Amino acid sequence: MTTNIQPRLTQVFRFVRCSYADGVAELVYAFDHGEELIERVRFPQAPALPASHQAAFDAALRMLHLIAGVSYYKAGVPPRIEVAGGPLDDATADLLDALYLHGLAEFAYRNGLDLRGRIAFPRGAAAQPAAKALNLPQRTLVPIGGGKDSLVAVEAIKSIGGEATAVWVGNSPLIAACAERTGLPMLNIQRELAPGLFELNRLGAWNGHIPVTAVNSAILAVAALLYGYDSIAFANERSASAATLEYEGQLVNHQWSKGYVFEQLLGDWLHQHVAADLTYCSLLRPYSELAVTRAFAKLTPYFDAFSSCNRNFKLLGPKPADRWCGQCPKCHFVFLALAPFLAKPRLLSIFGRNLLDDENLAAGFDALLEYQDHKPFECVGEGAEARAAMFALSQRPEWQEDALVNRFRNEILPQLDASELALEPWLQASGEHRIPARLLPALAIFA
Repeated sequence: MTTNIQPRLTQVFRFVRCSYADGVAELVYAFDHGEELIERVRFPQAPALPASHQAAFDAALRMLHLIAGVSYYKAGVPPRIEVAGGPLDDATADLLDALYLHGLAEFAYRNGLDLRGRIAFPRGAAAQPAAKALNLPQRTLVPIGGGKDSLVAVEAIKSIGGEATAVWVGNSPLIAACAERTGLPMLNIQRELAPGLFELNRLGAWNGHIPVTAVNSAILAVAALLYGYDSIAFANERSASAATLEYEGQLVNHQWSKGYVFEQLLGDWLHQHVAADLTYCSLLRPYSELAVTRAFAKLTPYFDAFSSCNRNFKLLGPKPADRWCGQCPKCHFVFLALAPFLAKPRLLSIFGRNLLDDENLAAGFDALLEYQDHKPFECVGEGAEARAAMFALSQRPEWQEDALVNRFRNEILPQLDASELALEPWLQASGEHRIPARLLPALAIFA
């Protein structure tokens, strides 16, 4: 950018235009009358789009433009939003108002902002006629994140002979290795953020967490139409819907765009505006983190390839030398969640060390247990789940003498209600999900 602006003083965020040609989507934004911010999403070896899919594709592309704008809007959080092409219908505006408010709730909390009453997408357009079915091929895009959850989803679909493709956005070698290990066909989409965003950061932009799962979901909706898939099956468990904390009357959930409310909003919107036979769901929604981890504990071929350590996936900064840093909340939670379901030597061989025998990690595990702290701003399970897992370990001789398990038994356990610490209830399925009938048999992997 050649024109210096003060991002925090901008008054309007503008959705300028979006376009698609030759496998590249361009998404254009601007603050006030400043220079354009141009993001590009590259779809490799994209086939020609059937004429019958054009209207649906255009709708999905426009929603991608609107959702991906969250990465840029948060740089200035100006009081007005303008959308090229005029106002939106109520369903579209409702989805975006909710996504920007709740998806940026952690960002707002950490920056001392209150976005309530500030985010208002222009509305007033007439409701769209219901979208028709496009006779999309019965096959599934399964997003791969490099961690245990998406690999459970992959194996669940493979177990019923379902046709699926492992898909990911970005250039993580770790994710690519996990995708290759699945044996599925692979699709790697590239998202190139507008270079001007990094210049805005240098000029003092607001910064923080964005609902990246929502952005990836919108990218995959476009991909489903482009390549021909009738379902997008994420691997978000029901624990993702639980808030991290409550702040001044607002629930703040680090995982909001992985939660069931967003799944419903986007799934319904795609059925109404894009294609009646395009399903967006989470295959793991009926299950807790612990239930998913128990299923993953049987998938030994992935033990030397997966990693849930978020330090592997940061855009900037150093990556850990190994697949597990051992210091972040994700490392702590996955270790704790796997421990009840794996032989101890096997678990230690995955992580290379015993995280529960390191007194220096006490504060990190306390946060997972919601003991004298709130749940970390990470994609981890509920505090009650962590307490159930730790209680189970405290009853097993091979774990009892480890420093943090021993501390839990002597210091924390006496303050808890033992009737709320059973592991078994966390292993039961709930009935809340949007899984299409043809994929329901895949849930037998949890039996």
